[in-house]
Amino acid sequence: MTHPYPDPGQQVFNDHRNLLFSVAYRILGTAVDAEDAVQDAWIKWSAADRSQVAEPKAYLTRIVSNLAMERLRSTRHKRETYVGPWLPEPILTIADTADAVTNAESVSMAMLVVLESLSPLERAVFVLKEVFGFNHAEIAEAVERSEPAVRQAVHRAREHVQARRPRFTVDRPRQSEVTERFLDAATGGDINTLMELLSPDVTLWTDGGGKVRQALRPVVGAQTVAAWFAAIGTVTYQGVDPADMKADLVEINGGPGMVFSGSGRVIATVTFDFDADGRITTIHNVANPDKLRVIAGGRPRDLGTH
Repeated sequence: MTHPYPDPGQQVFNDHRNLLFSVAYRILGTAVDAEDAVQDAWIKWSAADRSQVAEPKAYLTRIVSNLAMERLRSTRHKRETYVGPWLPEPILTIADTADAVTNAESVSMAMLVVLESLSPLERAVFVLKEVFGFNHAEIAEAVERSEPAVRQAVHRAREHVQARRPRFTVDRPRQSEVTERFLDAATGGDINTLMELLSPDVTLWTDGGGKVRQALRPVVGAQTVAAWFAAIGTVTYQGVDPADMKADLVEINGGPGMVFSGSGRVIATVTFDFDADGRITTIHNVANPDKLRVIAGGRPRDLGTH
């Protein structure tokens, strides 16, 4: 039986659902876990005495932040015992939102990899302060800590991130151009062009999660990395013949990326970090099928901060 009156609480929740997912995804680094945290937040919201809630946005953000931190603590062991490098779960994003530049960096694979090395509390307070602009008092309430403890955690997290985040931001047209040229060179087996596009000490991180064959350690150096990608057009990969392999340029985690698919499934995603000259310094290649379900769904997300 359908309820004759829509639940106003559901409308309020739906109005903030996108924000809640954006917070949870940045804290967790996986879309599946972020969706679960949002679902759990809905259950808590449904059971709450909403007449006592003055500011639903702050209240819901607090719920989802705590759920995401709990979930992060419980998944830590899995990530530490993971086969090969653990990379965040890539998602398709929407370009050209009003605060696209800030969002792009805060949700990039590079930033999510750096955030992975923070404690759950540091990660949550950093995301709420630096990305969503919450003040220390609001964060203290959200994570149920004292304000001085939050200030300290924000300071530690900020220093840690600044020491490890990529140093350069390359303009979007240049990123897109390099990504496009890389894709053409890789699918055409053009090793010389690949070498041109790669920084000499480029590092390739591949995440197969033990489900598919991937390098278990980072692959370093332009020559080796170029040879790896130049083979795309000539070798069977995960049981897919090169002739059946399709590569698309898409927006992944706020920047240009590539999705490889074949035999009716997504096989891998590839994203880049760049140096000041626009050469590729880091490549993140996600091939674990468990982490490609959201990409396969094909629905881009707006990871805005409002």
